[in-house]
Amino acid sequence: MESGTAQKGELLKIYPATCALPKDAPLCLDLFAGAGGLAVGFRNAGWGVVGGNDVDPDASATFRLNFPEAVFFEGQISALSAETVLRECGLEEGELDCLIGGPPCQSFSYNNHQRTEKDARARLFEDYLRIVKGLRPKTIVMENVPGILTIGDGSVVAAIKAELESPELGYKCTVRVLSAEEYGTPQVRRRVFIVASRLGAPDKMLPDPTHCSAVLRNKKTSKARKGLKRLVTVWKAIGDLPPIPNGGGEPLAKRGSIPPFSGFQRAVRKGASKLYNHACHTLTTVNLDRVVHVPEGGNWRDIPRDLLPAGMQRARLSDHTKRYGRLARNGLASTLLTKCDPHWGAYIHPTQNRTISVREAARLQGFPDAFQFAGSSLSKHYEQVGNAVPVPVAHAIGSAAWNHLVMARETAEVRKAPR
Repeated sequence: MESGTAQKGELLKIYPATCALPKDAPLCLDLFAGAGGLAVGFRNAGWGVVGGNDVDPDASATFRLNFPEAVFFEGQISALSAETVLRECGLEEGELDCLIGGPPCQSFSYNNHQRTEKDARARLFEDYLRIVKGLRPKTIVMENVPGILTIGDGSVVAAIKAELESPELGYKCTVRVLSAEEYGTPQVRRRVFIVASRLGAPDKMLPDPTHCSAVLRNKKTSKARKGLKRLVTVWKAIGDLPPIPNGGGEPLAKRGSIPPFSGFQRAVRKGASKLYNHACHTLTTVNLDRVVHVPEGGNWRDIPRDLLPAGMQRARLSDHTKRYGRLARNGLASTLLTKCDPHWGAYIHPTQNRTISVREAARLQGFPDAFQFAGSSLSKHYEQVGNAVPVPVAHAIGSAAWNHLVMARETAEVRKAPR
């Protein structure tokens, strides 16, 4: 029976770590952690995850299951103080190597047509910065949707940078949009990363691409493409997973008889003898009658018009481009959302008449098979996957951030050396 310590009128529960952190590893803390995509990537890059925070109890259960070495603070960030973090994680001010995580993206998303810089969720950045002031981490990695760059004519990002670069905090900041497919994620997903350091210029904390996307292929010079790997396609990511029926699958199952046939599959299988969360939603008879008409790589346009929902029967062919889409084995998945519902995107399995399973969605986000999703329902599992930072992107940033720490340490030692 897991226990938590309620504080501030039950607004915050503190779950202590149940095993030790790796020795001599740099330490990171994940705020607004969700299931822990950023933390997985950083841990894979050699970091120790000292703690995490999220308000969602299902995401909290998932994080605690997969990061027993971390203290977890379940509750609103407004109830969390830097003093509590330092005390419970056994840290001193300024000792934390990296603060990772980003406030919820919904208020900044282009899919939210009522977005505004005055949205209450946007103000969560103020609490985030309050924690930064109290912890004074050496480096910071924040993630959000591209919409954050334009909301309030860029005022949100400008305010974050101004606060971090103020004389009081003394960080240097860099902002860049990264494309997940360019780091080995089998999915088209663009996200903004704000990185900051008080050890020096943080530019190298944002790594160069490792995989050649269509954008990089179209560049005029070959320099941008030199040495880059081929993209990881949908089938290279999920093609070894056993077939399951519509609405079928199990929370825990045997692997099946299909051996891994890609480097991606061999990598994500490590440490997992069983298959977790390979289960999918049940499509209704009405939706099944629709998706059987959709070929691989196709979408709602392939469905007979009389079978479409009433609203879509009036749609132009240029509308709803991804709805009722079936993934292509040799292509990339489109951006995973919090619902793998075919009415909202391309979530039909390439060769089976069903939605992709939670495990398949997790593979498309780069999660290892040993990572288990906990929570009260299948919908909550899909939500945790869709909200996560792709693990390959997080791994690349984690490696770059560690290199930044090492270079800063070596530079400081050189300056201290006698001449």
